[in-house]
Amino acid sequence: MEERIQKILSRHGIASRRQAEAMIAAGRVAVNGVAAHLGDTANAEKDEITLDGHPLSQAPPKCYLMLHKPRGYVTTLSDEKGRKNVSQLVADCGQRVYPVGRLDLDSEGLLLMTNDGALANRLMHPSGGIEKCYRVTVRNFNEACLPVLRKPIEIDGRYTHPARVRCLWQREDRACLEFWLSDGRNRQIRRLCEAAGVEVLRLLRIQEGTLRLGKLPPGAWRPLTLEELRDLERTLQWKFLKDL
Repeated sequence: MEERIQKILSRHGIASRRQAEAMIAAGRVAVNGVAAHLGDTANAEKDEITLDGHPLSQAPPKCYLMLHKPRGYVTTLSDEKGRKNVSQLVADCGQRVYPVGRLDLDSEGLLLMTNDGALANRLMHPSGGIEKCYRVTVRNFNEACLPVLRKPIEIDGRYTHPARVRCLWQREDRACLEFWLSDGRNRQIRRLCEAAGVEVLRLLRIQEGTLRLGKLPPGAWRPLTLEELRDLERTLQWKFLKDL
């Protein structure tokens, strides 16, 4: 089957699709001895695809993990500033996996990681319809803040969908808010809280679609169960388990 070359590289666990595009643009990838260009397709079963002159190895088994990302880790595979990154937490999983979406340095909770580039792109695309739930401990909250927290906000030139927000508890100057987001754009919750004059003390993602963090300890990971993967298929209305 003909596929975009960057998709093939991603499926082989070599790099994310964006990183694969950079490899192609840099002239590092060839198909049957001819330098590949962005937009080219190939058949991984019939064509000889090489990276830096070396043939691609057989595609690794697909791997789907849930990680409880702790605070203080960046959601990348490496960091130019030398900060701790999430790849260090899943180094013993046996595969090279990539984070699906992001949690910023000071945020924690459920983070999906996989070597299935097609599924990762589907999950991150707004059309995927995957809602995410966050528990956010804040200071200086009152009921008058809710309309501001629920309003669309402009990020990178586009407005977000309205967040669903409710207060779970309030004690003295602290409160715990539950946010449901359908886009989950860059620092969306923190920007909403700043606009409402609310200080974020802790931000924890507890659910993504039908997947729940549960009691998974910070820094620990586990493979997704077959039932969880099937629920994810139904949510996305897209078959990916057929390729396992």
